[in-house]
Amino acid sequence: MDPDVLLVGCGDLGAAVGLRLADLGHGVLALRRNADLVPEPLVGRSVDITASAPDLSDVRPRFVVVALTARPRTEEAYRATYVDGMARALDALAVPPERAVLVSSTAVCASGDRPALSDESTPAAPSDGPGRQLVAAEEAFHARIPHGTVLRLSGLYGGSSTRLRDQVAEGRVTDPHRWTNRIHRTDAASAVVHLLTMDATPDTLYLGTDDVPAQMGDVAAFLASQLGAPAPPAADPAQGHGKRLSNARLRSTGWTPSLPSYREGYAGLDLQG
Repeated sequence: MDPDVLLVGCGDLGAAVGLRLADLGHGVLALRRNADLVPEPLVGRSVDITASAPDLSDVRPRFVVVALTARPRTEEAYRATYVDGMARALDALAVPPERAVLVSSTAVCASGDRPALSDESTPAAPSDGPGRQLVAAEEAFHARIPHGTVLRLSGLYGGSSTRLRDQVAEGRVTDPHRWTNRIHRTDAASAVVHLLTMDATPDTLYLGTDDVPAQMGDVAAFLASQLGAPAPPAADPAQGHGKRLSNARLRSTGWTPSLPSYREGYAGLDLQG
């Protein structure tokens, strides 16, 4: 089958998106530094887009998904990957795709305390170099694919990382009052596929997050109960600070999270993230 989907980046999230699309009958070509790490039935192509442009003369993808990962978390690495690397990949396309999704981050959203939920109308106000490069990537993406969709994801969990679990188990939760926003990788992948395949034309920007912004102390207390760890400092809503995000626009398209809050996402044995 000739591929009709191009994945620019095929880490945990990109692979999950690609496998969902393959299950729907699409042929998927995935760009990754090491194509051997691309899961079947996806077709991998080894390329380092931070160093050179891929040869895409043999593909005419209907859908494009940009789901990159930059290491380390520095402004230079983010520019090399998200801005320059993505530009090389998109510029290598002979024709623009029917639909395209760029996976970005809600880290670009303003972090100051707000009385209301932040949404797509809240101006981007990145607080650091990597965040500024993500905004530059969004602009570069829309310059090349004006009808494309940017999906800003909140904190991803559910993969191989055990960072939060380790913090809770070791009693290292230091800011229980901070508001946090998250989305399980399963729901993040389903959101990307939904935006590519839904009947209506998607907007150019969505926030991808679950239904329940939560204070870190509440999330940590739930995890501690699952782990049998000592209870962390309690959250106080009166001292809540940070941003709270709304998924109303994404939900209005017909997408719904299968794991609507941290309680469902961290239930049972799914304690990663």
